[in-house]
Amino acid sequence: MATFYEAVRRFVTGEAEEKRSIRSVLLGPPGAGKGTQALNLKEQFGVCHLSTGDMLREIAKQDSPLGQRVARTLKAGELVTDSLVIEIIEANLQSDECRLGFMLDGFPRNLTQAAKLDEYLEKQDEPLNNVVEFKVQDDVLVSRISGRMIHQPSGRTYHEEFAPPKEHMKDDVTGEPLMKRPDDNPTVLQRRLNIYHEQTAPLIGYYSEKGILRSIDAMQKPDKVFGDIYNHFKQ
Repeated sequence: MATFYEAVRRFVTGEAEEKRSIRSVLLGPPGAGKGTQALNLKEQFGVCHLSTGDMLREIAKQDSPLGQRVARTLKAGELVTDSLVIEIIEANLQSDECRLGFMLDGFPRNLTQAAKLDEYLEKQDEPLNNVVEFKVQDDVLVSRISGRMIHQPSGRTYHEEFAPPKEHMKDDVTGEPLMKRPDDNPTVLQRRLNIYHEQTAPLIGYYSEKGILRSIDAMQKPDKVFGDIYNHFKQ
C-alpha cells in the first residue's frame, strides 16, 4: 500500500514522469549498418542515438592528453577503458535529448559494461526493453567498410559501390565534403572484428536469456532492415 501512496504523492507533486518507451541497444559488428538505421529510427520515434564511436571521435579531436590518448587508441582499432565509456554514456542518458527514449550503439561492448548499464538503468527504474542484433557475415563487412564514406556533421553514410553520393565525395543534402575514417581499412577492421567476436558477441546470449533480444538479417536491403526493426519497436 505504501507504493500506491508514494505513486499518488509523486503525481500530485509533479514528480511522476512517463518512462521512456524505447530503451534499446543496437548490437552488431562494425559496418553492420547500426548507425544508418539509428538515424532513421531517431527520426521516426524521436529518441536519441548515442554512438560511443562518434562521441569518442569527438573527444579524439581535442588537443588534450585525453584526446591524444583516445586518438591513438582509435587509430589502432583498440578499445578505450570501460570506466571512461560508462561515464560518457551515463552523462548523455541524463540529457533532455534522451527524455523520450534512447538507442545505444557501440555500448555495451562486453559483459562488464552490460552489467554496469543494467545496474544504472535499474536504479532509474528503466531497464532495457529491447536489444537488436544486426547479423552480418564477416566477409560482407570487409567490402562494406572499405568503401564507406561519411558526412560527419549528420552521420549520413554512403558507399562507393552500394550507395554512392550524387557527386563524388560530397553529401547529397548539404554538398559538404565526405570523409573516410582512418580506421576503415581491412587491417584495422579485422582487429576490430576479432575484438567483437571475443568480447561483444557473448552479449547475444546474455540478452537472449533476459528475453529482450531480437536478431535481424542486416544483409538485406536497408529499407527491409529498417522495416524489421520498426515492426519490432512498435510491438
